[in-house]
Amino acid sequence: MEGALAADNQLTPTESGISLRRADFATLPEALDYAAQGSTGFNYYDGRGELVAALPYRALREQARELALRLQKFGRGSRVALVAHTHPDFAVMFYACQYAAMVPVPLPAAIHLGGREAYVRHLRQMLRDCQAVAAFAPAEFEDLLREAAQGVPMKLAGTREQFMALPADTTLTEPPRPDELAYLQYTSGSTRFPRGTMIKQSAVLNNLEAIFNHGFRLNPGDRFCSWLPYYHDMGLVGIVLGCVATQRSVDYLATREFAMRPRLWLKLMSQNRATISFSPPFGYALCARRLRPKDAEALDLSAWRVAGVGAEMIHPEWLQTFADVLSTAGFNASAFLPSYGMAECALGVSFAPIGTGSQIDHVDAEHLSLHGEARPVAIDAPRSSGYINCGRPLPGFEVEIRDERGALLPDRRCGRIFLRGPSVMSGYFGNVDATREALSPDGWLNTGDLGYCVDGNLHITGRAKDLLIINGRNIWPQDIELLAEQQPEVRPTDTSAFSIAGEDGGEVAVLVVQCRETDPSALTSLVERLQQAVYAEFGINCLIELVPPHTLPRTSSGKLSRSTARKEFLERHAGERWKNASRGLISDGARVRMRAPADEATVAATG
Repeated sequence: MEGALAADNQLTPTESGISLRRADFATLPEALDYAAQGSTGFNYYDGRGELVAALPYRALREQARELALRLQKFGRGSRVALVAHTHPDFAVMFYACQYAAMVPVPLPAAIHLGGREAYVRHLRQMLRDCQAVAAFAPAEFEDLLREAAQGVPMKLAGTREQFMALPADTTLTEPPRPDELAYLQYTSGSTRFPRGTMIKQSAVLNNLEAIFNHGFRLNPGDRFCSWLPYYHDMGLVGIVLGCVATQRSVDYLATREFAMRPRLWLKLMSQNRATISFSPPFGYALCARRLRPKDAEALDLSAWRVAGVGAEMIHPEWLQTFADVLSTAGFNASAFLPSYGMAECALGVSFAPIGTGSQIDHVDAEHLSLHGEARPVAIDAPRSSGYINCGRPLPGFEVEIRDERGALLPDRRCGRIFLRGPSVMSGYFGNVDATREALSPDGWLNTGDLGYCVDGNLHITGRAKDLLIINGRNIWPQDIELLAEQQPEVRPTDTSAFSIAGEDGGEVAVLVVQCRETDPSALTSLVERLQQAVYAEFGINCLIELVPPHTLPRTSSGKLSRSTARKEFLERHAGERWKNASRGLISDGARVRMRAPADEATVAATG
């Protein structure tokens, strides 16, 4: 693996050789100092399933401290942007920032087809937003980083080798205090409105200690396996930081390799007898779709005791399909561990009871929609919906369900979820308005999520905020709307973006556009341009609906209402089924003619 300076390429063992400590440290450097006394570490695999680099924690500490002597001259508390590729150099750079009392800022390492220019713009916007003094990328991303850094005032943008070429100080600075920032993490895929959560050392360690002691109790014989991206809170905090803080070995498969060959994840789990791995729901669904019967027969997943699931709405049927497909491999559905969390709380908020699998609360869907009450019904009742039990909040968290006026709601009444606790963020970096909107003066975080409680257990029903989550990727609707408004036929505020449930259980992006054009060929051209623009910018397919003027709903203050636009879209096309196919969005036909209001404007949707 180019650029890796690992001590050797021998797989690190499962047992550390030192007493297990479950993240009971004051800071991240303190956690690595202890882990380095053992023999565990990070292991990196390629797309053929072969070990290409090993980084024991003792080597990680040595290399990070050596690099910190060069970084610290940039200034205590300064931000260093890190393109978060699954590579040993990222780990070294991240912990070097820790020893230098600087603030690492993981940035996405994902380029979608046709999206090079969009990716560079994303990087540049975040480099500016976090006011980075320097930026790192592995060799594979070096040219992209340099392009993104043009015009951004920084002292260095390059590879780890280039940082190592800087002159070194003779002694390390004073280590970070618990009340200093540990890192910034961007919470969404927004390019126009990035939000970097500020997480203190004390906040992340408090959250990790709660997760590994109460979310699930870690054992000395536990081994992790992960394909999660390092720029995602589950991948960064739960695995990169969590495994160091608990002295656990972890086997890494790059996210890109998982997407192309999801079977490799399970092969590594089987081969190394890993006991813990986490994934968003779509990861389990992808594996189940790609696996063949003979693949399952070649696996032994009987050691997998914690199959964590979170990061997006959990669809019970996806988990059941995964469990059914892999039952012959020894996978036990009771290993599923549903959870709820967010980057604004470092990582975890609540976990279901360990060993109980996916517990589903079946409720009357119509009653919930009309009255906001999750009234329980039989599993086979007509129009029932099932919501996963995400468990009780971790120690230290206060959780309240509130209505639109801020009043507390009782059990089984659905409302907005508010949180308060020691691992909640300090705010969004450089964004006072966004911080004020999300975080009250007395520490309550408005999550923007909807849910209800039953005997203290959280059930998530959706998101009040407008964020789209497509295949595990967060996308702000206003970014899609902005793209549409750049077309000459589209006026500002004449667009509304949202997501709907697809046939396969995932989410489908929808863009409704008011248009005064009536010529069919011109409408077709507009739809094609919009789809191309959305795909180039975000790497997703998007269903486009063109509607006549005055179709999009507005609030009493004149603002467009995305929630009402979504509701009316579904009413216009009741009974139609949409699914996310590999070649794009399709419905009952490749192109559908949708009914229009009385002015007979042509309305088209394509897939």
